[in-house]
Amino acid sequence: MRIFPAIMAIVVGVILYFAIIDRQTAITFLQDQGLIPPHGQEETAPETAVADTPKPEASANLIKVVARHSQAQKIDSAVILRGQTSADRQVDVRAETSATVTSEPLPKGTFIEAGQLMCELDPGTREASLAEARARLTEAKSRRAEAESRVPEARARLIEARARLEEARVNQNAAVKLSADGFASTTRVKSTEAAVAAADAGVEAANSGLSAAQSGIESADAGIESAQASIAAAEKEITRLQIKAPFAGLLESDTAELGSLLQPGSLCATVIQLDPIKLVAFVPETEVDRIHVGAMAGARLAAGGDVQGKVTFLSKSADPTTRTFRVEIKIPNPDLKIRDGQTAEILIAADGAKAHLLPGSALTLNNEGTLGLRTLNDDAVVQFMPVSLLRDTVDGVWLTGLPDTIDVILIGQEYVTAGVRVAPTFEELSQ
Repeated sequence: MRIFPAIMAIVVGVILYFAIIDRQTAITFLQDQGLIPPHGQEETAPETAVADTPKPEASANLIKVVARHSQAQKIDSAVILRGQTSADRQVDVRAETSATVTSEPLPKGTFIEAGQLMCELDPGTREASLAEARARLTEAKSRRAEAESRVPEARARLIEARARLEEARVNQNAAVKLSADGFASTTRVKSTEAAVAAADAGVEAANSGLSAAQSGIESADAGIESAQASIAAAEKEITRLQIKAPFAGLLESDTAELGSLLQPGSLCATVIQLDPIKLVAFVPETEVDRIHVGAMAGARLAAGGDVQGKVTFLSKSADPTTRTFRVEIKIPNPDLKIRDGQTAEILIAADGAKAHLLPGSALTLNNEGTLGLRTLNDDAVVQFMPVSLLRDTVDGVWLTGLPDTIDVILIGQEYVTAGVRVAPTFEELSQ
């Protein structure tokens, strides 16, 4: 009874030896016994069938690749950028004069209207300086009025002096003629000459009086202008005591504390305007020609929410470090929910273009390092075509710079070069 298990163990061991270690000997033995057909006999019929269809002798040596018939599609193009929100306006409102603050501070976050008082300063002696300047103006005007009143009198005296001079000259001429004929004495001639000299002196004195009156007017005018300038400076100094908001916005800092001393340039508060708000991004030089002022744009904020607006500014000068161009988009923000400095993904509308949707794995580089595709012509000869990447999506990449219809190699493009003939197998583009 113990011999049978031993025999079975030996038989199983022999079978396993030939099945695993010496398999070829077992196959040969079974073929000799006719238990299995000779190797390759089952493939005779297919080989014969293939042989019945003649093929070019050279095709057996061609590299096999997988290709696709691709047709360009019209797509809406957009420039995709990363940017951030920015306040439309921001200003540090500072003091223009020295004085202590007399107003209660406004807390940061307060919304203020344009022209609203933020910091009020102690006037000190500024009101007295203004009153003094006004008094000097009144005095200067009085002096001018007085000088003006003397001008007519000085002019009358000048006219009178000129008339006396004319009379004296006439008398002198008469005396000289009479003296020549013997009808007047030399004393009379000398007397008329003295009268002419006196009249001439009177004219000079009248001229001096008129000039003095006119100088008085000019001096009074200078005093008036000086007083007016002092009044304007005093009034301006008084207006600087009230520091007001230049535009409607939010306080980003508390206003100056009550009792604090402000010097010229000291900060009263920082005001920002968030309605509208700007989206700011930087466009690479390869994309800048696709954007224009007035183009529609949309953005998705990192915190959630979509917004829309228009391009309002596109820089004409590139950043010297990054070689990018600043672009700004105005976005309505009436509820002030969008904050300054939020990250946003921005899409700016651009002209539509024809492009091919292909797997990113189809892209390759030529020997010069140019990005492109390896395509096939009508004779199945490989060609290299440079491409421009328009957009990257989950379904593939949109490529431009290609003909409307191409046969592109999807698998095997790394093993062939331009000018090589291949044996392609085409797959259909899935929609």
